[in-house]
Amino acid sequence: MITAVDTSVLIDVFGADPRFGSASANALRLCLNEGAVVACDVVWSESRGAFPTDDDFLRAVRTLGVDFSAPTEQAATLAGAAWKKYRAAGGKRDRVIADFLIGAHAASQCDRLLTRDRGYYKKYFTGLVVIDPASQASPIE
Repeated sequence: MITAVDTSVLIDVFGADPRFGSASANALRLCLNEGAVVACDVVWSESRGAFPTDDDFLRAVRTLGVDFSAPTEQAATLAGAAWKKYRAAGGKRDRVIADFLIGAHAASQCDRLLTRDRGYYKKYFTGLVVIDPASQASPIE
């Protein structure tokens, strides 16, 4: 089982967020117990910003057991198609292409996505199993 993790969950854990930190840490632990947890380039880059140095960041992700996973050409193409669909449906620039790359990576290269984003990823990536930390790592219905 491969779980892609979203930036929001990692930032919750790294920053010990008082509202979401505990639930995100528990959900991440459950996913790690069931297999690999990976972060795509976008999540990796966004999460790096929470640390003073590269070494601090790398130590933290390695301690958690999160691995880097680059998106494939197929994932990048899927992200572009989803972005086009979003924009054609009148989507504003609330969602940047980075969100589509995260979703496409999870949909094409992983079994599920661990994220606090409720509904957005499922809307544009049909069939993607989305896990919300608040639901104790249960798939969102």
